[in-house]
Amino acid sequence: MSGEWWRGAAIYQVYLRSFADGNGDGIGDLAGLRDKLPYLAELGIDAIWLNPWYPSPMADGGYDVADYRAIDPVFGTLAEAEAYIAEAHALNIRTIVDIVPNHGSDHQDWFRQALRASPGSPERDRFLFRPGKNDGPPNDWQSIFNGPAWTQVADGEWYLHLFAPEQPDFNWRNPEVVEEFHDILRFWLDRGVDGIRIDSAAVLFKDLDSTAESYTDHDDVHEVYRGWRRISDQYDDRFFVGEMWMPDQERFALYLRPDELHTAFNFDFLSRPWDAAELRTSIDLTLSTHAPIGAPPTWVLSNHDVTRPVTKYGRADTSFSHQDRKHGMPTDLARGERRARAAALLAMALPGGLYVYQGEELGLPEVEDLRDEVLQDPIFRRSKGTDRGRDGCRVPLPWSGSEPPFGFGDGTPWLPQPRDWKNLTVEAQLDDQNSMLTLYRHGLTLRRELLGDGSLTWLPSAPDVLVFEREQLICVTNLSGEAADLPPYEEVLISSIPLDGGRLPSDATVWLR
Repeated sequence: MSGEWWRGAAIYQVYLRSFADGNGDGIGDLAGLRDKLPYLAELGIDAIWLNPWYPSPMADGGYDVADYRAIDPVFGTLAEAEAYIAEAHALNIRTIVDIVPNHGSDHQDWFRQALRASPGSPERDRFLFRPGKNDGPPNDWQSIFNGPAWTQVADGEWYLHLFAPEQPDFNWRNPEVVEEFHDILRFWLDRGVDGIRIDSAAVLFKDLDSTAESYTDHDDVHEVYRGWRRISDQYDDRFFVGEMWMPDQERFALYLRPDELHTAFNFDFLSRPWDAAELRTSIDLTLSTHAPIGAPPTWVLSNHDVTRPVTKYGRADTSFSHQDRKHGMPTDLARGERRARAAALLAMALPGGLYVYQGEELGLPEVEDLRDEVLQDPIFRRSKGTDRGRDGCRVPLPWSGSEPPFGFGDGTPWLPQPRDWKNLTVEAQLDDQNSMLTLYRHGLTLRRELLGDGSLTWLPSAPDVLVFEREQLICVTNLSGEAADLPPYEEVLISSIPLDGGRLPSDATVWLR
């Protein structure tokens, strides 16, 4: 795949801490990832997106970046990162790195300089420092991670952090910040990185005088990404993917104009419940907003911030929102796995790019019984325990063996793995024709041969059944409570579960030639 390869790519998300541990310290690293590259090549993916691998105090899993031009020693070295990029390229796997432009770390040199400097200084102008009001913060904004969005420093001024206090927000109206990130982009593009994932892409600009919390989707943000696009266009075959949680699809589409971002994550699809009308609405909405601007859609079922599909789809309420993770809600894992299999083939069949979060291909459930003392997500602490946070989808992967650490590494994993994962290891699933891993390997291989970017045509169907045609196949997903009839076909290419007397069972997807 060359020339706009991302339009139909299958991209695998690696949460490095939890992927594979090469040096036995219990934390995943570059040595572990390099060792597992053949596994990813055989899975049938086109690229790897890596969560932040930069030096960080890890107040928020590495999204508090202390140095954007280096690798955290716990993961390895810059030389190892360059070797990994080259080894992945040799297997026709591209690399996407995560850039965090909204905020840095309180350990970053710039922020330490700002603390030493005085109010009104150039050092402080790189961030959003303000005097307080009425013996309190400048306004009553709340952090996305719960609690106040302002922290006071020794001389009485306050700084804004939309996330944790360890993550001070940059001032994007300062040209020095703009130029710094241009240089960071060039640093990684020069090292052969093929794409950039932009964290919290829509929240760079703040109207601090507004009575409402005004920080999402200000018009000024588009000029930032036009500047980034001018840089990426100086390199061959590079692309951006933006992380934007935005309810308005028309505003969402503005980021994908031809001189801005190439793609963005489609969280609308991820958030919808297991319901035919809801999913069709999301698919239609996505295609109708992307088509006029010529941008490829993306399809996402999970990532490092959301409940794993096997758990989400096994609940009575199958929708998802960050405000209500439904932690601890009863889950029928057998039903959840069945629906997750069907959802995987549905997502793979849709036109555009596909993202697969590590462990999704193993059918891993959310780990909901982690003890309080092992939880590391700042959301847990800042919500005073009312939100268990995101650690449950970040538990290290099981590779082999019958007990923890399941081949993850020689040390004790940084988050404990459930003992009953012995049936979900890569080793246990590899030769099992009915396993989730086999389904993903087969589906991704077929997808690469037959599908990618393009369009779809809806075909007539019974209520609660989705049927559409692509260039090479017909995809049928049955979300009803009973078996569904199939349209005429030549052969079954792949089915999430076996057909029942020529009909498609409930909670299943089939691809027909």
